[in-house]
Amino acid sequence: MTIQEKALVIFSGGQDSTTCLLQAIATYGQQNVQVITFAYGQRHAIELEKAKWIAQDLGVRQTVLDLSLMKQITHNALMDEQADIEQTDQGMPNTFVDGRNALFLLYAAIYAKSQEIKHIIVGVCETDFSGYPDCRDVFIKSMNVSLNLAMDYPFQIHTPLMYLTKAQTWALADQLGGLQYVREHTHTCYMGVEGGCGECPSCLLRNKGLAEYLESK
Repeated sequence: MTIQEKALVIFSGGQDSTTCLLQAIATYGQQNVQVITFAYGQRHAIELEKAKWIAQDLGVRQTVLDLSLMKQITHNALMDEQADIEQTDQGMPNTFVDGRNALFLLYAAIYAKSQEIKHIIVGVCETDFSGYPDCRDVFIKSMNVSLNLAMDYPFQIHTPLMYLTKAQTWALADQLGGLQYVREHTHTCYMGVEGGCGECPSCLLRNKGLAEYLESK
């Protein structure tokens, strides 16, 4: 049974956000779901093409915002094609983009309110994550409070993958009837390689989770 309310999915065209989108469609109904996608100068810009294709294929309205101005104020390997992807001395990958999820949630909330949407869905996870502080549940909850106060609007930020391993995220996609869809049509590779490079941290995590899930079936 679907919920007769509207939802906005922060959508990159990757495994996690596509799984969230499939779940949102099942929960709220296709006609009640929109997606918002951010172009922030990511080196894996192929994900923008994937996001556009998936949104059109699933029949949901997509809004794309240009946040490439971030390149003027911060530097990281995710936005620099010449940089090697590696761990920093603090144990955090140099792919971490300062403030990214805070900005994504802020702009998503501004848009959601204009559309009278209360439910914002984001595929962050602190179980199998890369050590990014803005993927933690405590951050999402604090952002939810801040946005509600800032706009005097009852936003509800949902994080359906927060405590799932990558294998469990694959299992969720399978339960939603989308395992093959996610495997074939989503992009996660940091290097922007079609089908994945198989070597970057994102590819390794995705492939490890899939192998674990398939072995458990």
